[in-house]
Amino acid sequence: MRRIPAIAAVIGLSTLALVGCTPASSGASCDRAASDASVLDLITVSGDTVELSAPVHADDTVFQDITVGEGPTVTSQAQDVVFDITIASGTTGETLVQSGTQVAPVSQWAEFYDGIAQMLDCATEGSLIVGAIAPDDLAPEAAQSLGLQEGDSAVFVIDLQRVYLGKADGADQYNDRRGMPSVVLAPDGTPGIIVPDAEAPDELVVQVLKKGDGEVVTGDQPVRVHYTGVTWDEREVFDSTWETGTSAALSLDQVVPGFAAALEGQTVGSQILAVIPPDQAYGDAGQGAVPPGATLVFVIDILGLDEVAE
Repeated sequence: MRRIPAIAAVIGLSTLALVGCTPASSGASCDRAASDASVLDLITVSGDTVELSAPVHADDTVFQDITVGEGPTVTSQAQDVVFDITIASGTTGETLVQSGTQVAPVSQWAEFYDGIAQMLDCATEGSLIVGAIAPDDLAPEAAQSLGLQEGDSAVFVIDLQRVYLGKADGADQYNDRRGMPSVVLAPDGTPGIIVPDAEAPDELVVQVLKKGDGEVVTGDQPVRVHYTGVTWDEREVFDSTWETGTSAALSLDQVVPGFAAALEGQTVGSQILAVIPPDQAYGDAGQGAVPPGATLVFVIDILGLDEVAE
């Protein structure tokens, strides 16, 4: 399958690479409490402009929602997000960064910008968030890349534009076709695929394991997914976004025909099991870790639809 490249620099004006992974936050329910901190009264946000009425210093990261969005909620650090951000020095008030971001999981931000992860926890898509980030919640490398001096706090304004699902969250569906692979899920959504000791079907088989209630996949927009693929005969994983920790944005005209057919018409939030025969996969040639003539089994979580690049 085609992969999106690794993120090398998510903030456009910062050269700091975001790498690594941190544990997901707990649970699907979220209680987002506003910070009771007078330091936030020193910050005025007007459009893209951030003004401070006095120097801002925070011993602990504090934040509040200027606008509360009505979209999906960040309940896990595994979720991908997209936002516009303005960063100012708490000491001088100087604007240091104004930029949009690429799609990235909250866990990658947490590695160097723990204050951002705190501001995003339980936030909803469409929210405008202002926060004062404590020095200890910025990695030294991050503070240096922003031009902050030791001990400086920073003011962050986040316009949270997109929140993707971390895993399929649709309603479980009943499937009664015999001889199909079974799927077991880890708590974080990672699938395990058990292929039966039987002949593979010679036609494309698609089963909806979870039915989401989100947007419909039409092929007009790239679809963001997590997936695991195994070969029927070898019963070995040959590709998995769960293993890399990075979701994939796929165009239906750039994947094998069986994969595209399995996705088209499905809804965001759904989990799909697809058994793809060789003539709708890689055929007699195979590709990479896929041997010639292989029947493929995929479990696909549909996380969201990406905006079309202009």
